[in-house]
Amino acid sequence: MSDRARTAHTVADVVVERIAEYSDHIFGVGGANIEDVYDAVQRSRVSMTGIVAKHEFGAATMADGYARATNRLGVVAATSGGGALNLLAALGESFDSRVPVLALVGQPPTGVEGKGAFQDTSGAAGRLDAEAIFRSVSRYCAKVVRAEDIHAELDRAIEAALSGGPAVLLLPKDIQAATVSGTVNELRAAVVDGRDSLAEVAELLAAPGPAVIIAGPEIARADARTELAALAASLDASVLVTPDAKDALSNRHPRFAGVVGIMGHPRAPELVAQAALVVLAGAALPMTARAGLDDALAGCPRVVHLGTDEPFVPVHARVRGRLNDQLLELAVKTSRPGFGVAQADPLGELKTPAATGPGVRYREAVLAIAERLEPGTDVVADAGNTGAAVVHHLPVPEGGRFLIALGMGGMGYSFGAGIGSALGRDRRTVVIAGDGSYFMHGHELHTAIEYQAPVTFIVFNNNAHAMCVTREQLYYSGDYTFNRFRPAEIGAGVAAMFPELPAWTATTLGDFEVALDKALAVRGPAFIELRCDPDEIPPFAPFLKEPAL
Repeated sequence: MSDRARTAHTVADVVVERIAEYSDHIFGVGGANIEDVYDAVQRSRVSMTGIVAKHEFGAATMADGYARATNRLGVVAATSGGGALNLLAALGESFDSRVPVLALVGQPPTGVEGKGAFQDTSGAAGRLDAEAIFRSVSRYCAKVVRAEDIHAELDRAIEAALSGGPAVLLLPKDIQAATVSGTVNELRAAVVDGRDSLAEVAELLAAPGPAVIIAGPEIARADARTELAALAASLDASVLVTPDAKDALSNRHPRFAGVVGIMGHPRAPELVAQAALVVLAGAALPMTARAGLDDALAGCPRVVHLGTDEPFVPVHARVRGRLNDQLLELAVKTSRPGFGVAQADPLGELKTPAATGPGVRYREAVLAIAERLEPGTDVVADAGNTGAAVVHHLPVPEGGRFLIALGMGGMGYSFGAGIGSALGRDRRTVVIAGDGSYFMHGHELHTAIEYQAPVTFIVFNNNAHAMCVTREQLYYSGDYTFNRFRPAEIGAGVAAMFPELPAWTATTLGDFEVALDKALAVRGPAFIELRCDPDEIPPFAPFLKEPAL
């Protein structure tokens, strides 16, 4: 572990310089009790870009998207009071999806806490307790009350965040401005905790019989895609992916077998049922990912889990630790050619009822997008019917990343995450969301314009919370609805608000294809509204009686 001396400067300076070792962007919303951090960004000698979003949720999802797309630390900054509390929903998503995000949260000066300070969340004098609140959505939360503690607290917070999940540092205004000197310690590698030795697991893997790997989001977090492909080759295994790990293996790879779970491909359970060995590679398999797989996994003679997250299904062996090393070592120790599961037939698609309402159909629209995405393009999908259609029908472009928030499933995630991804990877990102998500957090579009982020925003507008409409029809009487809305001209509204933004509205597939060709040729941000049918049922297994096409 090496030390680097720092000359005396402010706590905010130390924070920015230390963060620069792990990230080159700070996303946030300004305010009196966080402005010292932005001031430090402005005068910093390190490469750091400060981004100001429109809402703290948007800023935190930008940090989340940045982290997922770049495999670096995402950083969000917010002021005290309502600004701090606005972070909670996004940090909840990062917590559940194990995304490395560091939240820098301003607090009132320590000398006025408990004395009627504006936005006091010290827990004193009957006020809210920020430490207690943020502790529930973080792997580590600490309030820095002495300037000299900043080095150690940064060590702990960054280590906790990089281990998988958000960390929160509460920074009082006077502490940020205080001068400090000392050393900054580089982060030490996490200790590997192997429950079952790799040698024993290698013996399990070497036994004969068809093999299937189910790859989960830990593959992307560890950037272990190459190692995953190596293990699949050694095991002669087919590879299924969870909905939030579509980019774990090239969707055009001969071993790629499709997506599992509620938005996945209908014959995935059959493929798993044929297997004598199932390897859960960074896949904990929560309910959205394991729908339809419980019986098949229960009947499999060998189920092995690799990764840090506790699996939600019984396994015969488990190794916890650094996923890259596990996959590579097992690939070297294991060779069992000739046992792959035959894939002569495609896994098929979920069969959805024919839609008869207005607008373009989900499948047609998603395939039109897929045909036009260049290699290396990143895709961010939002929640709801739109997300289900994208997961089911859209192959991830070669070399691209795929992001979707399935931890908490919060609507509106994609707008901030897409901006964070585009700025972090400096490449075209396509955001695909519904109108409900747009009305929640879509005006982060303004942030994309402000920073000329290369994001193409595509909003499927059915003037409804359409997944909720479907639930009203399927699970209740269908005689009423709370979830259909009066028509909104989103494309026209966006064009009027931002005259310099290329924006289109498409009502037919032909119109949409023309708009896509134009939008994807724009260097900066662009926007497309696509009109859809609120009564179209998406490829979402709980809504469908017919399992396969």
